[in-house]
Amino acid sequence: MRHSGSMRHSGLMRCAAAAITIGVVAGCSQPQPGDLPREADQSAERTSGVGAGGAGANLNTDEEFVRDVASKHRAQVELSRIALTKTAHPAIRSFAQTMIDEHSAAGEKLKSIVSGQPIQWPAQLDDRQKKIADELAGKQDGEFDDSYVEAMVDGHQNLAAKLESRLDVQSLADWKTAAAARTHSEALPDPKTALSDVRVRPNKGGNDLTVEINQWAADTYAATQKHLDTARRLGNETEKRSTD
Repeated sequence: MRHSGSMRHSGLMRCAAAAITIGVVAGCSQPQPGDLPREADQSAERTSGVGAGGAGANLNTDEEFVRDVASKHRAQVELSRIALTKTAHPAIRSFAQTMIDEHSAAGEKLKSIVSGQPIQWPAQLDDRQKKIADELAGKQDGEFDDSYVEAMVDGHQNLAAKLESRLDVQSLADWKTAAAARTHSEALPDPKTALSDVRVRPNKGGNDLTVEINQWAADTYAATQKHLDTARRLGNETEKRSTD
């Protein structure tokens, strides 16, 4: 059972390593006014390894988007709380605490933005997230570390792709290009400092609430990519330990 989990984990890490460290799961989007021309879109694909996701698409209503990303933030927090009780790995414990702190703060900020709106805030994990949490709770030691990090990679890929649906296409491509140029084989730099000259901008349009939600997505995106990068690197470390 451990062997199968490790193989899945190993396959995931090899795939992640094949893409630029800041790449995210590509989403399906429909052409929108202001989308990048094909040449620029191809450049963004070469930069990120998997394209620009759903950038600029805005296919979901505000309510659908808020419920979805709020649920994803909650999952990162809950799984990380489990990690604090299960892992003995100092780096993973530190990462888990960061996930609790930063995802909780981002979720609370979004909650304040939609306060007073008829949007149902998720009160618990959905069925899929609960299944992952239950499975993690039953694992120990290295098997737990492998599974937790894999869940963090998957979760942050999905969250980043969802956030991209609310971002300006050109600024996202510029950010990925800048990040790729500054990482190479190194860790993605702190998005609040080293990439401060390249800003991800929100997708324009919509009512006042949509504008605020889109700005929140832009503010949250770089940190989400940093989390993803860190989770991938932790995964490489746990894989190396399991083969030593």
